Amino acid sequence: MQQYVAITKALADEGRGRAIMALADGELCLCQIVEVLGLSPSTVSKHMSILHQAGLVERRKDGRWHYYRLADREAPSVVRDAIRWTLKALEKEKIIVSDAETLCCVREKDRKEATECYSRN
Repeated sequence: MQQYVAITKALADEGRGRAIMALADGELCLCQIVEVLGLSPSTVSKHMSILHQAGLVERRKDGRWHYYRLADREAPSVVRDAIRWTLKALEKEKIIVSDAETLCCVREKDRKEATECYSRN
């Protein structure tokens, strides 16, 4: 029951829902997520921490880079079901479609260019 409560709380925010959708096509660095969501790095970092604590995303660090991806097949079924439901429920939302267009450009940028978000915010 505890994980269910953590998941529902984590999904009860537009920014976190958008972050889940951005990760649908694979791993992203925190700066890429910042650029897609248009939020400050500290806000996105907090969102990603909440998603991670709920088990919805996995993270890894590579030097100074923090990468996130959706939880994999080894995650508990409640996590996998929540991710599937979120992806289906939000796929046609206007903001998600817009984010997907932005994400195409963001994925093409190199990490140095993407980290400019830290100096701007």
